[in-house]
Amino acid sequence: MSLPPFRKVDFVETRVDVERRDDGSIVLENPHPMGDPAANVIEPLKKWASEAPDRVWLAKRRAPEPGQEFGEWETITYAQAYDRVRRIAQALIDRGVEPGKPLMILSGNSLEHAMMTYGAMATGAAAVPVSPSYSLISSDYAKLRYVFELIEPQAIFVQDGVMFEKAMGALDVENLSLIHVENPGPAFHGSTSYDDLLKTEPTDAVDAAYEALDYDTVAKYLFTSGSTGMPKAVITTHRMMCVNAVMATKLIEEGPDDPPPTLVNWLPWNHVFGGNAVLNNLLTAGGTLYIDGGRPVAGQFAETVQNLREVAPTTYTNVPAAYVMLIEELERDDVLAKNFFSRLRSMGYGGAALNQDLAERMQAVAIRITGERILFTSGYGATETAPTIMNTHWETERMGLLGLPLPGVQIKLVPAGLKMEVRVKGDCITPGYYKNPEKTADAFDEEGFYKLGDAAKFVDENDPKQGIVFNGRVVEDFKLSSGTWVNAGRMRVQAVEAGGGLINDCLVAGLDEPYVGVLGFPNLPACRKAAGLADDTPADDVVRAPGVLERIAEGLREHNSRNPGSSTQIRRALLLAEPPSLDAGELTDKGYINQSVSLTRRKDMVDKLFTDPPGNDVVVV
Repeated sequence: MSLPPFRKVDFVETRVDVERRDDGSIVLENPHPMGDPAANVIEPLKKWASEAPDRVWLAKRRAPEPGQEFGEWETITYAQAYDRVRRIAQALIDRGVEPGKPLMILSGNSLEHAMMTYGAMATGAAAVPVSPSYSLISSDYAKLRYVFELIEPQAIFVQDGVMFEKAMGALDVENLSLIHVENPGPAFHGSTSYDDLLKTEPTDAVDAAYEALDYDTVAKYLFTSGSTGMPKAVITTHRMMCVNAVMATKLIEEGPDDPPPTLVNWLPWNHVFGGNAVLNNLLTAGGTLYIDGGRPVAGQFAETVQNLREVAPTTYTNVPAAYVMLIEELERDDVLAKNFFSRLRSMGYGGAALNQDLAERMQAVAIRITGERILFTSGYGATETAPTIMNTHWETERMGLLGLPLPGVQIKLVPAGLKMEVRVKGDCITPGYYKNPEKTADAFDEEGFYKLGDAAKFVDENDPKQGIVFNGRVVEDFKLSSGTWVNAGRMRVQAVEAGGGLINDCLVAGLDEPYVGVLGFPNLPACRKAAGLADDTPADDVVRAPGVLERIAEGLREHNSRNPGSSTQIRRALLLAEPPSLDAGELTDKGYINQSVSLTRRKDMVDKLFTDPPGNDVVVV
């Protein structure tokens, strides 16, 4: 049966220039021009405050009043935002926050967080958004202290003083300017309220700071966990952010009647995806961002659903785990589905490959509601690349693509054993890591290409325009006892797909073993539903539930029937009740599970996976 067409997106012709070198490396470039970058990250805010002063830039729900399930939307227009940013910039200048004196931001996404970020950057200072998990989840505050001592901030901003009280006690903040929005606890004695900052009248000092901004001015320090050890501070310049915001703009031919983009998004701004690709790129485009207070976890997704009932996005981006939860809501709620798809031009995903079956379920709802399919897009990049250096800018039904290079970068694929390592050069690439010349030197090759450590390959070697797919990490592959190599990256994606939505991610094991096994991080809400368990069933019971294990066994049997080779079959699986640990370094900045660190940390579970006879909680196929 033929499928209806995709809702129209006016992509330009897909083009890629390919240079194949004698050493086996391949250099790829997009010959299309990129858009014209702003002079600095504040210029787009100034532009839209003048051209569309009453357009809403940011919106977030207030706390609900008694009797309300969800609070009302609070909004900030472009004109209001520009005025507030200038006032905050002056207040920060008055407190010694200037180039070389960063502002540390500990809180999650909020209207005030955005104003403080751009207020700091307007002074020429670096905004340093730090993962709230370093303060609220970590038990030893080691990473928080490391970040604090590395960047030596002049001021610290928090949304809620009481929430961050314990974390602040781990830092020496006696001589720093502290800024809070609400609930200043004892650790915030002498702290300034955000509202008081807004009472500051801008002076010529703000204009002088703006005029002094240039492409080499540091806009942010963004922290990446990398593979091991303490986080690295990625130097993020105005050049990087301005260039990356317009690299893809010429790949779609916008019509004069196309509305400004509207997004509903929760991705955290301390990560480059949320803070740059979502927040800053939308600002550059003059769009509207509804800050989603929901999360794709049990008990927190209801707000996301309500937001999508009220706000019709023009594009929607989320992690695959969120789509697992969203599709169930869309399939049963036509009112939600009609609003969600009413203006939607595309859906995007990142952090992991989207299950093909899940994508087809999304399309089935889109077809039923609109008579059209909605294009799924994907992209690829890293904190060090600002972030997006490749994306899919053509119609495709295939999930899991990295895409093709965006204008303005060179992608180099370099032979690395049996794989091709991805490297990149361009104006959106970091100059290095703050106060870490050794790691900086190691990160670049002799031609100045940044080494991402990922492997990739063409969908079709004879037709590069079909795109590039992820092929694992360069150092993750291993040999079975037979001497056969296992492509761990590909196996990871296939195992998640075989889980049928019950597995969010997994570890691929089998070094020197006769077969491959996986340790799965379960999607607990989906597992509970599949096994008919109560919503509060403990994780330890969920991962042993017969109904869950049998569903996973069925998926693995089907996978193995299509993959008869010893290096492509998955013979055993074991679900993990404990999620990946941030403190232990199991998660990278891109949300990718660090296989080597996690397998070492969970050696007892690896041993259990391959023990004979296996336990009742081990799936054997």
